Amino acid sequence: MNPPYQITNRILQLIVSISEKIGEINATHLQKAPATLRKTNRIKTIQSSLEIEGNTLTEEQVTAIINNKRVLAPQKDILEVKNAIALYDAINEFKPNSQTSFLKAHKILMQGLIAAPGKIRSTAVGIVKGSKITHIAPPGQMVKPLLNELFAYLKNNEDLLLIKSCVFHYEIEFIHPFVDGNGRMGRFWQTIILKDHYPVFEFLPIETVVKKRQKDYYKAFNISDKSGSSTFFIEFILSVIEQALEELNLNQLIPIKGKDRMAQFQILIKDASFTRKNYLANFKNISGATASRDLKEAIEAGILGKTGDKNTAVYRFKKS
Repeated sequence: MNPPYQITNRILQLIVSISEKIGEINATHLQKAPATLRKTNRIKTIQSSLEIEGNTLTEEQVTAIINNKRVLAPQKDILEVKNAIALYDAINEFKPNSQTSFLKAHKILMQGLIAAPGKIRSTAVGIVKGSKITHIAPPGQMVKPLLNELFAYLKNNEDLLLIKSCVFHYEIEFIHPFVDGNGRMGRFWQTIILKDHYPVFEFLPIETVVKKRQKDYYKAFNISDKSGSSTFFIEFILSVIEQALEELNLNQLIPIKGKDRMAQFQILIKDASFTRKNYLANFKNISGATASRDLKEAIEAGILGKTGDKNTAVYRFKKS
């Protein structure tokens, strides 16, 4: 049984806008961003996702922990950050359609923070905001069947992946399969679902936008909860993704260094030989002089091998 939602005109408009923005990012090769940008956005993602759940650490403190520096803060908050760092360090190990993988991720995220990390709850839980109960989750005995249905939907449904990722995010909030960590897991697993098909999502700090729009985030969930359909939540999360991509395009199109271009090209070309002309065809926004400099630096660094000279030169990446 599929989760209840409708595909509205608003959803389709957002999908088109998101697809266009992803196209712009792909055209500038930012989908394989420089290491500095990936690191900066990873820090923003970790800090924002944890702050949404009440963690007090700043981006500077998260950076210090990543760099193995001492931080003065509540031990629980520090442990939450360390766990989140470990989780994102293992991001490429998780399989989006695997419930076992999902539970493993929760175990890493919540190790030392709750009694049974990585285990589905069997008790009743509710979401409390202030003194108000805003959501009563399904009874413990329903959690496993609901998760089974959700992963079957994720694997088998033919709707667009962007839509399915939003539905999954909502349903994890609704089912609330764990005693704690559900919000973090919903946001993290949406990234897992999307990143293989759209590489930019591996470092896109969606959580930063969610944090800015936190009241609207909870409002969207509550509206969908009361209506019995995730439609409104899907529209909201797609608008968050659209905003995050827009901010990436506008504010973070930093110059890409030669070594980063070379790393991107190696992923594309693999073991095949190529010429300077081939390299330039892939990076249309650089000059011939810049291409020559990139190739020269890669040869000097021992990354590339070269046969021939000048116009007859042929290059190939060396095996590491």
